[in-house]
Amino acid sequence: MSARRLAALCLAAGCASEPAAPAGDSLRGAFPPVPVPADNPMTPAKVELGRLLFHDPILSADRQVACVTCHGQIWGLSDGLPVSVGVGGVGPAGTGRRGPNVTRRNASTLWNVAWRPALFWDGRASSLEEQALGPMRDPRELGRPPDDVAADLARIPAYGRLFADAFPGEAPAVSARNLVRALAAFQRTLVSTWAPYDRYTAGDRGALGAQAVRGLNLFQILRCTACHAPPSFDRTVYEPSFSPGTPGAPSDDGRAEVTGRPEDRGRFLVPTLRNVGETGPYFHDGAVASLADAVSLEASHRPGARPLTPAERDDLTAFLREGMTDLHRLPERPDAVPSGLMVPLDGYRIPR
Repeated sequence: MSARRLAALCLAAGCASEPAAPAGDSLRGAFPPVPVPADNPMTPAKVELGRLLFHDPILSADRQVACVTCHGQIWGLSDGLPVSVGVGGVGPAGTGRRGPNVTRRNASTLWNVAWRPALFWDGRASSLEEQALGPMRDPRELGRPPDDVAADLARIPAYGRLFADAFPGEAPAVSARNLVRALAAFQRTLVSTWAPYDRYTAGDRGALGAQAVRGLNLFQILRCTACHAPPSFDRTVYEPSFSPGTPGAPSDDGRAEVTGRPEDRGRFLVPTLRNVGETGPYFHDGAVASLADAVSLEASHRPGARPLTPAERDDLTAFLREGMTDLHRLPERPDAVPSGLMVPLDGYRIPR
């Protein structure tokens, strides 16, 4: 990654202050500064280390899967699959990938995870540092203890230098703790804050087409903002899933698996709608392939709901697909990583 682009990403995510966005009207909320833990400050060296680790299959038991396998650039920082395929899988990342080890739930997008105080569909992690441990410890995903990964990283001179630059004065610099701190720092740069919706509400009335504007108005009339509130278009609440389900899939108690409370059974963290046109399939189990179908399902279950007309469904879908898409801070995929292992291949996506 070029130094200029890395500095820009780090600036946007809290390595330094960012100029304020243009003032908007009442539709536009302001994104707060990216929250950065006091014990894991952002630096360009740490972000670059995290980017390389994110793409390096040395983190996995089979040395073929990396974080990017389930959170790829052309899949909305998800993977295009209903549920993800981890270690032992075959095929490039994306919709053609198959294998014996699959996750229970759909891979959540990483866009704007920096602002989320709860992570995973059941909210079991409260920080990106904690979240980064989960896939390594899960035998279906990366399936490799973080301490084992750190031991291998310490034997690679290039990683030794990168960790020393990212964590100066720490001994040892290469550790499981610093591994997840670097991954978390990189993920805090995955921000999407300047979509056509943001430009429209900041005064650029040409940023959205007529159909998307109708969809935006309908989004407010139907009170979709109760769960998907601007500017993040999410909320840290757990709502019942309206997924139709997948035949043969095991039951999923959702948030109740964390809290143990019967009233949380079948409830899941409300996802962001940022870049939602890129992140399908939808719902916690990935059972709905079409954004338009997901819109219809959600709208039909709101309090006092009536079915959407086809025109209303299309307007809402146009707003979400057009108005919420902002990929200008999409991370660069490295051609090579310091382990010397092959960066996982990506699939291809037919433009819509």
